[in-house]
Amino acid sequence: MEATLPQQGLLTQTAASDKLLKQGVWAYFLLLIFEGALRKWFLPALATPLLIVRDPLAIWLLVATWKRGMLPANNYITSIITVTALAFFTAVLFGHGNLFVAVFGARILLIHFPLMFVIGRIFTREDVVKIGIALLWIAVPMAVLVALQFYSPQSAWVNRGVGGDMEGGGFNGGALGYFRPPGTFSFTTGLTQFYSFVAPFIFYFWLYPKGVPRLLLIAATASLFAVVPMSISRGLLFQVVISAIFMFIATLRQPRYLGHMLLAACGAVLVMVALSQTAFFQTAIEVFTLRFDSASSIEGGLQGTLIDRYLGALLEPLTQGIEQPFFGYGLGMGTNVGSMLLTGSSSFLIAEGEWGRLIGEMGLLLGTIAIIIRLSFCVKVGLACYAKLKTNDFLPWMLLSFGLLIIIQGQWAQPTALGFSTFIGGLLIASLRNRSSTVPR
Repeated sequence: MEATLPQQGLLTQTAASDKLLKQGVWAYFLLLIFEGALRKWFLPALATPLLIVRDPLAIWLLVATWKRGMLPANNYITSIITVTALAFFTAVLFGHGNLFVAVFGARILLIHFPLMFVIGRIFTREDVVKIGIALLWIAVPMAVLVALQFYSPQSAWVNRGVGGDMEGGGFNGGALGYFRPPGTFSFTTGLTQFYSFVAPFIFYFWLYPKGVPRLLLIAATASLFAVVPMSISRGLLFQVVISAIFMFIATLRQPRYLGHMLLAACGAVLVMVALSQTAFFQTAIEVFTLRFDSASSIEGGLQGTLIDRYLGALLEPLTQGIEQPFFGYGLGMGTNVGSMLLTGSSSFLIAEGEWGRLIGEMGLLLGTIAIIIRLSFCVKVGLACYAKLKTNDFLPWMLLSFGLLIIIQGQWAQPTALGFSTFIGGLLIASLRNRSSTVPR
């Protein structure tokens, strides 16, 4: 008995440490969702430092897992650290020369990219499902908030901007005088990414409803379809369609789930019919349709929107990189914070697109390597998700419908987009972890 006491104490200590690490990941998730609310409504005086409020937590998770020998050692982390270290020195020596800007840029790849693998090591599949259920609970009141923001003037409290800005936090990129609402986030792109994150879980739970209250699933589904027009975001619509396509592909492999998909489709139709009877939804549809048509006409129709906006953002930086300095303009210069420190105003000094920013900051060689690292990670995870799909495990496959695009081309210079990319990457690894031979670790 006495010989087993130290072992029992060690097991208890390990369990407590595991629980604390999981709580840290949950804290990262909650800060990601509500960081904007703190910066706008509750702690506006601390809006600037709260911009990187998740960074100390991420560092703690990295250090804590490293001390326990849980920090994964793989080619992805080694490569990204090497590339970032080189880019840091070239930024200071040959680029903008501002140490603080270089540090701010380096933290993106040195802290948050490795955190994906840490989350994947800490979380289990059951934790991933719990995150999905939590997202359903948050999606419902978030939709109510979005409706209030959509129909309220920019001077209203719900529309207050970062730092308590009384001019409002909505983005004047809508139509008919309506602004794009940000929800609890600092900017409207955060709302788009949030519901893009929710959509795969909603579709998955319609296929696997076990453990999910049916009323909650219906309410979350209604919230998603209501927010699409109120967000006035074509990106959200496209992402929901992509998740629906992934769901369709999944059910094709397993016809026995066709009934679940038809049930989900019928539920979606009923939700849309019910919402269409309300005046507030009809107005949102009118605004969204007008925004969609006007933007598409400017970009040359659907082909221009998909090909020029997406594929152009992938290929154009590679050609422009030849004309830029070999070592780029300097790490961090393409971020809004870097722009503020270097010029005194917030703007896109290099490029709005992610690949253009990477190549512009790091140069054609290092920037391309950073892009290839992200691409290769997604390819390996994508193949592992497809392998899971063949074993009738749809969860990783559905998560891939969101993670694939945002990890490859998400605007990591923006803290919220970086947070969603990091978190979905971690959840993908966690959902695949038991297939260690094919999953990045």
